Amino acid sequence: TANTTRTETTVHTLGSQSTLWLGVTSPGVVEKLGCSNLSLSPRQRELCSRKSILLPGVREAARLGVAECQRQFRHERWNCSTNQEVPVFGHELTSGTKETAFIYAVMAAGLVHAVTRSCSQGNMTECGCDARLRGGGSAAEGWHWGGCSDHIQYGTWFSRKFMDHTVKNMSMSHSSYTLNTMNQHNSEAGRQAINRTMSTDCRCHGVSGSCAVKTCWRTMAPFERVGTYLKDRYEHSMQVTERSKRKMKWKDQRRLHVDKHQLIFLNKSPNYCLEDRRRGIAGTRGRRCNRTSTGPDGCNLLCCGRGYNTHVVRHVQRCECKFVWCCYVHCRRCESMNDMHTCK
Repeated sequence: TANTTRTETTVHTLGSQSTLWLGVTSPGVVEKLGCSNLSLSPRQRELCSRKSILLPGVREAARLGVAECQRQFRHERWNCSTNQEVPVFGHELTSGTKETAFIYAVMAAGLVHAVTRSCSQGNMTECGCDARLRGGGSAAEGWHWGGCSDHIQYGTWFSRKFMDHTVKNMSMSHSSYTLNTMNQHNSEAGRQAINRTMSTDCRCHGVSGSCAVKTCWRTMAPFERVGTYLKDRYEHSMQVTERSKRKMKWKDQRRLHVDKHQLIFLNKSPNYCLEDRRRGIAGTRGRRCNRTSTGPDGCNLLCCGRGYNTHVVRHVQRCECKFVWCCYVHCRRCESMNDMHTCK
C-alpha cells in the first residue's frame, strides 16, 4: 500500500480538529499519555477528562475505522493511505469529496461500534447491555427477549458528542451546505449504518435440543459488514451544491431530497492517478496490479493507462512436511517463480 506524504500545514477548521483523535491508533499510547497530551481538540480533551474510561474505546475506534477504510479500498486508485503524523488522512479530510464522506462515516461508525462493544462486555460503569427489550417477545411463537442486547444508543450518543461540534437538528431546513455540515451529515449516516446492519440472534432451550423456547437479543454486525454497507453508500453517494439542502443532484442531475442514510459530497474527486504532494495524493506508480482483472485492481484501470512492469518473484517455503518418530517434523524446501505486475 502506498503511503502519502503530508506536505501541508493542518487546516484548523472544526472538521479537521474533530478528527485529530485518529492519531491515537498505537497500542498503549492512550493509557500512557492520558487526555492532556493526546491529539484532541479542546472540546474532545474536556470530554476525555470527564470520561477517561472511554479512551481505550476511542483508540479501538480509530484502529477499526482506519483498518476498514484500507480494507475496502485496497484495490482502488485511492487506497485510503495514511500519514505517520496527525492528521492521518491529510488533505482528504478537507477536500469535500466522496472519499471525505466515507472517512467521516466509517470513523463515526467505528466509535459507535467500539464504545458499544465495551459496554456489552461490562467494561464501563455508566453503560451496559440494552435492557429495554427484556420481558418482551411472543409466547405464542415460543421466543422472548433476553441475553445482552448491544446498547447502541449510548455508543451513538458518545460518537455524536465526541465527533460533532455543537450538533444541531440536521433537518431539511438548512439553507446551504458547508464542509462542516456535510461532515456532520456523513458522520450521522455512519452511525445509522450500525443500526441498519444489526441482527437478531437467538439461542434454543428445550429437552434434547427441541428449541421449545428461544431467547433472543439484538447484536451489532461485525465491523467488516458495516464497512461493506458504507462502501455501497459511497458508490451511490450524492453530490450536493451549496445552494439548498433540498436541492441535491445525483450524477445524472436528478433532484432528490436528502436521505439521512446517504453519503453526500460537495466536490468531485481527482482521479488519484498521479502523485500530487501539495494535495497529499500518492498516485498509483509502483502499486501492484492484477493483469487479468477487469475490476479496479486491474492493471489497465489502476495504472491509468500508463502500462505496467512485470517482475519475476521467487517464493521459498516449507512443503511436504512429515512427522518423524520421535520427535520432529521434516519438510522439503520448495521454490516457485511467480509474475508480479506493478504500475509504471
